[in-house]
Amino acid sequence: MPSSLRHLCDALGPSPVRLVTAPRGAEGRVSGTLVYEPRGPLPHRDDALLLAVGVPPSEAPPLVDAAAAAGLAGIVVKQYGEPVADLALAAEKAGVALLTADDDLAWQQLDALVTSALAAVAGTGQGTAGPDIGDLFSLANAIAAAVGGATAIEDPYQRILAYSTLRGQEIDEERRQGILGLHVPYAPINVPQYRELARATRVLRFAASPGGLARIAVAVRAGSELLGSIWVVDAHDDLGEEAVRTLDDAARIAGLHLLRARTSHDLVRRQRGDLLRRLLDDPASAPLVGPQLGLPVDAPAVVAAFHLTAAGPDDALTARAALQLTDLVSLHCEAHYSHHGCALIDGTVYALLPADAHRDFVADVARRAHRALHLPVRAALGSVAPSLRAAPASRRDADTVLRTLAPADTAVAAIDDVRPTVTLAELAEQAHLIPRLAEGAGPAIRAHDAAHRTAYAETLLAYFAADSDISTAARALNIHPNTCRYRLSRAESLFHLRLSDPDTRLVLWLQLRLAEGS
Repeated sequence: MPSSLRHLCDALGPSPVRLVTAPRGAEGRVSGTLVYEPRGPLPHRDDALLLAVGVPPSEAPPLVDAAAAAGLAGIVVKQYGEPVADLALAAEKAGVALLTADDDLAWQQLDALVTSALAAVAGTGQGTAGPDIGDLFSLANAIAAAVGGATAIEDPYQRILAYSTLRGQEIDEERRQGILGLHVPYAPINVPQYRELARATRVLRFAASPGGLARIAVAVRAGSELLGSIWVVDAHDDLGEEAVRTLDDAARIAGLHLLRARTSHDLVRRQRGDLLRRLLDDPASAPLVGPQLGLPVDAPAVVAAFHLTAAGPDDALTARAALQLTDLVSLHCEAHYSHHGCALIDGTVYALLPADAHRDFVADVARRAHRALHLPVRAALGSVAPSLRAAPASRRDADTVLRTLAPADTAVAAIDDVRPTVTLAELAEQAHLIPRLAEGAGPAIRAHDAAHRTAYAETLLAYFAADSDISTAARALNIHPNTCRYRLSRAESLFHLRLSDPDTRLVLWLQLRLAEGS
């Protein structure tokens, strides 16, 4: 089944292939690959990509014209340090797409990656629910048998995608915990080990940690892009060079499997994200979106929101951390709820969950994300929506709860936990609709304090918070009770107050509290 250039590039990621120009648009069809053979004319192959083996950009313009005449979708070249601006102009004129490939990626592997990606995209388009995980587990067992140790296949975020299940191969507690959580347990030694492995181009050996077993590991790549890694337990520290060569060969085979798994996962995630985004923006879409998410339109649901404190000034790092958070939230939602929606919208990860989703579940996901990403994660649970049509209201509640949480903390709250605070915040936003809130004693006291550096507002708020007990209020203000009593008496005189009247106290407290957030 033909795919599009956009889907293909999304599947392969920013590496190993980059789209330079697409005169027919990124939705132009791609049906397969054709390897360039210089000894004869190009055969007619509708919508195929021509792999320009051995042709530098400076010599490729005639090949672009030939590709257009043969009905090809585009041409893929390696730059080898040459610019491609002139070739891009030629491609634009001929009406074919131009893509560049990593110089260090073998043409045979690129051919296999593109073919695998197109198959994965086509499979997902036909309704596949996700990656063919069975293939990965079979591959893990094959590697374990060939290399001689229990094997785990991981993605770049240390999620365990598959693991071997052969009897008689020893494992340690770290592997047991990883299998249970489908994620490598955090340990300080992991950080330098994974960093070293990501830079390496060969199999590495890692000594046993206290209470654990040694391992050999290799990174899995498509060109320069890291797709994941393979880890093999070396229980007796005796896996020799033959095992190392076998694992190195396995990494090349695993690249195709990981690319397909990632492609299918990414497309399914993107589709579910698009559906949830549409539902949260347009309640009328619920009858169409609900069945695709596996959620009954009239069933109650709730929106959870997760927000990650920025990783730093680097926008790329922040964006990557947000994507990792999306993966983690989606992973845990899939494990607990077979039907859900998950999407990253404007830096916040939203999950649409069944109404019985509990605050404890949201808190557990936030804690796990914090441990995995080493960044504070705020999480909120909105109000229960009686049907999917009311999901946007649950999202608004979740957003409001997030705003009440300190941005630097890993904190979790449900709307019921902070409803009074949220109500005050909403009242403050709508205060302009009640002009009398800007009149009378409250604004006058704030203005007097600002002009004369007095503390009447602070004293009155402490007095109200202490349930009108002067001694308690004085302790909160760290002043003598007589001083507190004098300030209150002076405030009554200056601003014509009658603090014994409950309505006066209520309106004054409201004015002073709302002014605190302005």
